[in-house]
Amino acid sequence: MAKKEKSEYIIQAVDHALDLLEQFHDDVDELGVTELSKRLKLHKNNVFRLLATLESRAYIEQNRVTENYRLGLKTLELGQTFIRQMGLLRQSRPVLESLVRECNETTYVAILKEFHIVYLDVVETDLTVRVVPRVGARLPAYCTAAGKVQLAYMTDEELEHYLPSKELKRYTPNTVTDKEELKRHLKVIAEQGYALDNEELDIGVKCVGAPIRDYTRRIVGAVSISGPSMRFPDERMDNELIPMVKRAAEEISTKLGYHK
Repeated sequence: MAKKEKSEYIIQAVDHALDLLEQFHDDVDELGVTELSKRLKLHKNNVFRLLATLESRAYIEQNRVTENYRLGLKTLELGQTFIRQMGLLRQSRPVLESLVRECNETTYVAILKEFHIVYLDVVETDLTVRVVPRVGARLPAYCTAAGKVQLAYMTDEELEHYLPSKELKRYTPNTVTDKEELKRHLKVIAEQGYALDNEELDIGVKCVGAPIRDYTRRIVGAVSISGPSMRFPDERMDNELIPMVKRAAEEISTKLGYHK
């Protein structure tokens, strides 16, 4: 069977909704239904339906005085998220590369999305035995160093929101699945400023992570070093890898405008 072109998968209604959003650019702050109908070459009823859908998700809002429409706060949030992530990637890459030169283990930068972490970037070791890169993958936050070190600084209320209502899944014999035990563990992490993944997600894999903060002092991600447990004995972790990952996190944070 012939492979379909991506254009064949386009959903027309979504395409129209994006076209509508893109009408608000440069000096165009507000537009009415009639003008949008003309610009998009769509019937007014279709434009109303698009606006109602986008307004329900806060991508569009209506000026109650003029009855025209303008971009909603959700578009600003998306833009800020993009800028934040791109800034984080740009500033962290050279630090990750330097970290690999120092310890010759795989390094990551990751962000928290709901109750998962997403690795945004990775620099690999050149050693034959290594951890498989997981850029873009969603991994559980409660059993990864990069995830735990971001959960650790949440308030109790935020943590309750983030913790899934159902039981925490056990991935290995070392996975912490009791919520109260996890909360106590996170308090220790917050005090020491780093987190360990002691084969809690994958048997044979250890990791150490430290938090990245921006100019508002908010935690926006984490940097981590990961590798086979045979190369991560306690002595090396304490004397080399933990100090390294903390320094790397501080360096990236400073680049993002953070000051103690």
